[in-house]
Amino acid sequence: MTEAPVRRRPRAITGHVRTVEQVTPHMVRIVFGGPELDGLAAGAFSDEYVKLLFAPSGVTYPEPFDLGVIRETLPRESWPTTRTYTVRRWDPANAELTIDLVTHGDEGLAGPWAMRARPGDPVRFSGPGGAYLPDPTADWHLLAGDESALPAIAASLERLAPGAKAYAFVEVSDPAEEQKVDSPGDVELRWLHRGDRKPGELLVPAVTEFEFPAGRVHVFVHGEATFVKDLRRLLFIDRGVPRAGQSISGYWRLGHDEDRWQSTKREWNQSVEREQDAS
Repeated sequence: MTEAPVRRRPRAITGHVRTVEQVTPHMVRIVFGGPELDGLAAGAFSDEYVKLLFAPSGVTYPEPFDLGVIRETLPRESWPTTRTYTVRRWDPANAELTIDLVTHGDEGLAGPWAMRARPGDPVRFSGPGGAYLPDPTADWHLLAGDESALPAIAASLERLAPGAKAYAFVEVSDPAEEQKVDSPGDVELRWLHRGDRKPGELLVPAVTEFEFPAGRVHVFVHGEATFVKDLRRLLFIDRGVPRAGQSISGYWRLGHDEDRWQSTKREWNQSVEREQDAS
């Protein structure tokens, strides 16, 4: 007799806000911690992410918060809405997780929450997940993205091997959105100020015109899906970068909220691969 597979119930962690910092005009840094973060399996990668959980308006959940129970007992419209954010820093000694959130006034869900967050507020999340860490055996590193990828790019530059050569291209709206990034590596960081242009309009030409050094490159390219598609073609088709081991993916797509993007992301990625494989 074959036993039925055991279904693993999704686990959520509850922490509490410890500090809130306005890093730039459109970037808020939130540090949260608490007993449930003790021993969190974080820190293996520099692109780790968590999924913040937000209750729909007017919905309250029984305590203790249990995501599995919620999904088993409440209608889908009462389930938490998720928003994904990169872990900017993990401090295991103090069990504190830092995330940076891009804000656009009252637009969106997580941004307005971040602007209103105060010490002591609960933070519920699942994760972390992740897959990328700068390869210490690579001859050089290329990192490119918009402000949504900046936390991961900064975290990755901080974790380079001493003296490792890296070139980073970061597109933000204006000079006020630049951040100081420290690294033990030999880093050339180029900031691109987009202004009113669409995401990627400066980033794609900058990476296209960049003269690649010799040797094996390890790539990290993330941000708005359309320019990521263009850079994927540049790297894999035009420049012949081997695909294995590279980290290239759209974090978001212009005109889509996260729910819509996540529901179409797999199809989008498959269509991109088919199109570029046919080139």
